[in-house]
Amino acid sequence: MKKVILTFGALVLPLAVSSAVMASSVEQTKGSFVDKFRQLDEALPTPNVYRSAAGAPAENYWQQQVNYDIDVKLDEKKRRLTASQTIEYKNNSPHTLKYLWLQLDQNIFKSDSIAEMTSTFNGKTLQGDPQPKSTKLSLGQLRRQQFMADNELGYQIANVKDEDGKELKVTVVDTLMRIDLNEPLKPGKDVEFSMDFAFNIVEEDAVGARSGYEHFEEDGNDIFLLAQWFPRLAAYTDYEAWTNKAFLGRGEFTLEFGDYDVEITVPADHIVSATGQLDNARSVLTRTQRKRLEQAEDAKRPVFIVTEEEALENEKEGTDKTKTWHFKAENVRDFAWASSRKFMWDAKGYHQGGKDQPLVMAMSFYPKEGGDLWKKYSTEAVVHTMEVYSRFSFDYPYPVAQSVNGPVGGMEYPMITFNGPRTDLQDDGTRTYSQAEKRFLIGVVIHEVGHIYFPMVVNSDERQWTWMDEGLNSFLDGVAGREWDHTIPWGVEPRDIVAYMKSENQVPVMTQSDSVLRLGPNAYTKPAAALNILREVILGRELFDFAFKEYAQRWKYKRPTPADFFRTMEEASGVDLDWFWRGWFYTTDHVDISLDKVYQLRLDTKNPDIDFNRLRDIEADKPMPLFVKRNKEEGKKLWVEENPDVTDFYDENDRFTVTNKERNAYNKFLKGLEPWERKTFERAIKEDKNYYVLEFSNLGGLVMPILLELTYEDGTKEEQYIPAEIWRRNHKHVQKLIVTEKGKNLVSVTVDPRWETADVDVENNNYPRRIIPSRIEVYKREKSKAKVSRDIMQDIKTELKKDDEKDAEEQQ
Repeated sequence: MKKVILTFGALVLPLAVSSAVMASSVEQTKGSFVDKFRQLDEALPTPNVYRSAAGAPAENYWQQQVNYDIDVKLDEKKRRLTASQTIEYKNNSPHTLKYLWLQLDQNIFKSDSIAEMTSTFNGKTLQGDPQPKSTKLSLGQLRRQQFMADNELGYQIANVKDEDGKELKVTVVDTLMRIDLNEPLKPGKDVEFSMDFAFNIVEEDAVGARSGYEHFEEDGNDIFLLAQWFPRLAAYTDYEAWTNKAFLGRGEFTLEFGDYDVEITVPADHIVSATGQLDNARSVLTRTQRKRLEQAEDAKRPVFIVTEEEALENEKEGTDKTKTWHFKAENVRDFAWASSRKFMWDAKGYHQGGKDQPLVMAMSFYPKEGGDLWKKYSTEAVVHTMEVYSRFSFDYPYPVAQSVNGPVGGMEYPMITFNGPRTDLQDDGTRTYSQAEKRFLIGVVIHEVGHIYFPMVVNSDERQWTWMDEGLNSFLDGVAGREWDHTIPWGVEPRDIVAYMKSENQVPVMTQSDSVLRLGPNAYTKPAAALNILREVILGRELFDFAFKEYAQRWKYKRPTPADFFRTMEEASGVDLDWFWRGWFYTTDHVDISLDKVYQLRLDTKNPDIDFNRLRDIEADKPMPLFVKRNKEEGKKLWVEENPDVTDFYDENDRFTVTNKERNAYNKFLKGLEPWERKTFERAIKEDKNYYVLEFSNLGGLVMPILLELTYEDGTKEEQYIPAEIWRRNHKHVQKLIVTEKGKNLVSVTVDPRWETADVDVENNNYPRRIIPSRIEVYKREKSKAKVSRDIMQDIKTELKKDDEKDAEEQQ
């Protein structure tokens, strides 16, 4: 695959790989032909010295490096962070930079942010006749408004200085900040600068965010999940320069790799989980806790570093003293952490590849509300994820992998993930969980830990192309999930995307994140299902797995674009997939292949003594006309039956009677054949095979392979795979000839019998058409209730209930 554009009729869809929108240089002006297999030459960016035509980093590929040294303090009572950081920025690009752009994601919560000012009201229509109708506003929406009004949110930034202590000019633009350098930063050089910053932490349950605190009324404690918490360098790339698009909440981020040295000061009874390795365990952990960590390295099942009993005691205490936890992380693109006195902590060592291989500590942090659900499954799911993902990509590259419970339902960062499911407290004091919560926990841990591979190591740009991390990761979490328990509905099967594929409310997968209409099916399910089809149906596992692993290893610690993924998958598999990327990622076409007709053909022998008898049998098999049938039933005779003496030659010989003229013509035909022609013809006559022509229509527009299940008269079945290229000259209608042995008579044909191609209408996949099974539900028609007016005369007599009476009534 080469560079790119795509034209579908008169519709041209831009690929967001650069600021330029290229027009098609190919224009179909005659007829109605649409080339669904035209190469993506005009849609993909031209290969260059940074990115090769093979989809690999080229000879001059570069990316920046940013190192952080941060001291941060958590003020638990005020729920506020204060910090100082020093940043070292290394310019590995060939460009001289006069300024740097930083991301200020906390500014999204400011009342004048683009995200807040462009939020829309999604309540019921207010239009009425003649007066406006009432609408609804949820208590959650009111709670959010009240929290935002009561708290000053967003960054306070001060003392932005260079390494010589000179002030640097800064300009804040919504969720971004430009720092103007005192001296231009030349290629190959680095610059160091520092700043102080602070912000009030949002209540995640009130605001809805990717991080924040959660308050527990019953014990008075909080869980703090801190992410997107420090001003971070925006990425400077070869394909876009500064990736300085405002953070609107959906499109996440892409960042530069670097080393982190972070000191986190929290209340002394807090337990902290963070990106990186703990560098001062002796200062913050007890001797018992350190010993338990050592035991966990080779344990078969997770070992508690902080037990439930110890966590419950911590909940009761509270302290004004502090401890500073020191973490170091190498070659990561971000840093997140969590802190709470409620945390119990378990761990288990994972030696990927065997006992002598590098050790990864899989760990989980959760409060008592996590219960047995977290004790049984969280850390085990972390290990399982690494086992599966490493098989498809590369060995897990970091020393720890963590799952932390808190208010965030699911979010990922290097070495640490935030996951939400919990147990329910029952009246008898026990904690139980539903099957759905169990499945949710296992699924979300697999998904979020999987993100440590994609995009925390394979560093795609989430702000631009959500599908590059969510779609690829959803495909892989579907593999890992089904290898855990295939009975759990993981949502990555082709059948899971059918309803979305045929809906009108959608955009192509190759749409910038903030413009996607339905993020879940667009960025997660559709690309995951597409890759599942690519692996199981089109390429096969061997070719797909080789190409996918090649992509992962090529772009480990680097920043791929969609073109790099498309090109690598094609180049490494050796299969032209432009048609596949075009249909699944650049259009909103869907799969609907209809089997319209099946023709059964027999080879004419040219021998009149055989063929004329066959024609006579065909005529005799035609339905008897109703007129003739009723005359026979009434006993009426034909005139010639009643007058047999008035007959002639044609009453004895029908139009299928063979004469020597036809026999002579047949002999002449045989003599006129070349020896090889006569041999071929006579063999075909002798074998007397069945010839079936299957007629297909592509009703959905998305070209796909045709998967057939052929059922024969003797009860046997046969599967056939017809590559998608059958549609290359006509994407709407095709016919396919299928030949079977004599006696192997076809009785039915099914297209896509196991629903492996996301075909939106399986009822036109059967020939003959099947009777559609369904159900009918009997119900009793309810009498319509007229709007009841208030009987104030009666209702005013009602006594006001006391709180204890209300509680007793609710319990009943």
